[in-house]
Amino acid sequence: MQQLMSFRVLWGIRKPFHLAPGYLRCQPLSGVGAPRWNDYSVPEEFNFASDILDYWTQMEKSRIIFMPGTIQLKAKDILYRLQVSKAKGIVTTDTLASEVDSLASECPTLKTKLLVSDQSRQGWLDLRSLIKSASPDRICIKSKTLDPMAIFFTSGTTGFPKMAKHSHGFALRSSFPSSRKLLQLKTSDIFWCLSDTGWILAVLGCLLEPWTAGATLFIHHLPQFDPKVVEQMLFKYPITQCLAVPFVYRMILQHSSTSLRFPTLEHCSAGGEALLPEDQEQWRRQTGLLLYEIYGQSETGVSCGTLRGMKIKPGSMGKGIPPFDVQIIDDKGNSLPFNTEGNIGIRMKPTKPIGLFMGYEDNPVKTAEVECGDFYNSGDRATMDEEGYIWFLGRNDDIINASGYRIGPAEVENALAEHLAVAESAVVSSLDPIRREAVKAFIVLTVEFISHDGDQLMEELQQHVKSVTAPYKYPRKVEFVSELPKTVTGKIKRSDLWKNELGQM
Repeated sequence: MQQLMSFRVLWGIRKPFHLAPGYLRCQPLSGVGAPRWNDYSVPEEFNFASDILDYWTQMEKSRIIFMPGTIQLKAKDILYRLQVSKAKGIVTTDTLASEVDSLASECPTLKTKLLVSDQSRQGWLDLRSLIKSASPDRICIKSKTLDPMAIFFTSGTTGFPKMAKHSHGFALRSSFPSSRKLLQLKTSDIFWCLSDTGWILAVLGCLLEPWTAGATLFIHHLPQFDPKVVEQMLFKYPITQCLAVPFVYRMILQHSSTSLRFPTLEHCSAGGEALLPEDQEQWRRQTGLLLYEIYGQSETGVSCGTLRGMKIKPGSMGKGIPPFDVQIIDDKGNSLPFNTEGNIGIRMKPTKPIGLFMGYEDNPVKTAEVECGDFYNSGDRATMDEEGYIWFLGRNDDIINASGYRIGPAEVENALAEHLAVAESAVVSSLDPIRREAVKAFIVLTVEFISHDGDQLMEELQQHVKSVTAPYKYPRKVEFVSELPKTVTGKIKRSDLWKNELGQM
């Protein structure tokens, strides 16, 4: 897993400090200068290092903010994330170290490179050695609940990914009784979360939820997803709970020719994309287990779900999970009646609930765009029935959700534009029987490439996208066209292409 870090005090190199009792009693003189005590109140304890030096260290500190990224990122993606975040450090493995080295000169803020590997690399610090040599008696910095903790890059539809910033309250929420009801993990559970470490689902499933509950976390370093290997692990090890995108369960069902009665598996959850009712039913028939759906975004974490033991309504993603007040709203932020289509909204006024993101870092305009009256507007369309169950309908923009991977069309179009054969392109979502959605590119070729073999050129363009951006973003479907539909102002009308694609299914 790659981690980007924004910090001034280098983690693993400088010992974190604690606030000594004397610090809590000291009073700054006129708001500035070194801490002072009352002339006639001599403190019982005083230490120059902790009460003076640590005081100024506390005043000057910047809390480390982690920004996870998928291992499928390419140099272009990493460069963008480093530059826009102004990250001062990066943690990665041998897989991406060379990519980082190739662009480091273009990232003036990048000062520290930490390598997780059995091999050394010039210009990189060895994270494992640093951890081994670190003092065992370290004390964590006293962070506030609303201090920044992490940033997740979330795909946009008309530009580059945005930085959704979360506070420590995002982690605190996993300790709330209402949140614990979702998975109901116990100390005796062995929990397996099959999610790319760059996604918010992995932070929840591989860190916050199991650690909060004291459960055992099962980890398998799959070089690439293989449904047969996943099936074997569920038979071989005493795994009791599993969390994955629906695509994982669908692939297990399609590639299995034997019984799927796993000996210890008790509870299965799916999130990251809409869960098909037919997949739920087939999983129940072949495994004897119910498949519970959860829903959330990079901005919200898990906001809705079918709690363990709660009645499942096939096709519904469950109910809103406190402290989130989830409603279906119109474009002005008004709550809509039951069974009326609208946007999924989370009430954020008069008090923003713990766990909802702080905003898009360095992008107040985009932050303001999702504030809709008293609600955060998720941009997802849905209805709510009389029992509070929410039924997902789709995005109100053109973001593509392929097997749980959220892909902005602009990212793929920018990659295609770098190839000499592409005059212009438009990328839309295309219905897919396995992935639910797939990336499709409509491409207008340059004159020099019009006579080229179509199949060969399609494969070349697909490989090109894989090489310049994350492989999962490549267009699985390509259609060469003479022109693209446009508005009177010259903007490409992706909606026309998508409707035409839908009509052909």
